[in-house]
Amino acid sequence: MFSTLMKRVALSSLLTCSAMAVADQGDYKLMVIDQSTTLAEQSNQYELAFNQCALSVKEKDFAAAEALCSKAINLLTTSKVPGHKRRELTSFALSNRGVARIMSENETAALSDFYEAVQISSNDLVEHNLTRAKQNLAL
Repeated sequence: MFSTLMKRVALSSLLTCSAMAVADQGDYKLMVIDQSTTLAEQSNQYELAFNQCALSVKEKDFAAAEALCSKAINLLTTSKVPGHKRRELTSFALSNRGVARIMSENETAALSDFYEAVQISSNDLVEHNLTRAKQNLAL
């Protein structure tokens, strides 16, 4: 029981986000929101768009992924989540959109997303994607 409680506390402290590696797509990282830690009634539209974006990237539907990430970013601006969580989730959504854009060979827009994501909330996953993009583009 204590172990289960500690796992829940640890998940909560991660702001309900986890990473999923997309190994066959240049080793970029996609972030998803773990919806098992939120109640169904509390599920927000930005969570749905956020996770559908990551799924679309994995399915190589980059146009849909870009649109869904943009939707998640827009929905986050009006969400009622704490500011620090909003910044981190926006950073993750920008990074995911950057992955979609780089996979669709829109490198300039992808780099813009990666840089903006790092400026909003720098973390290992977002920094990894920026570094990977710069390496792949030989910058």
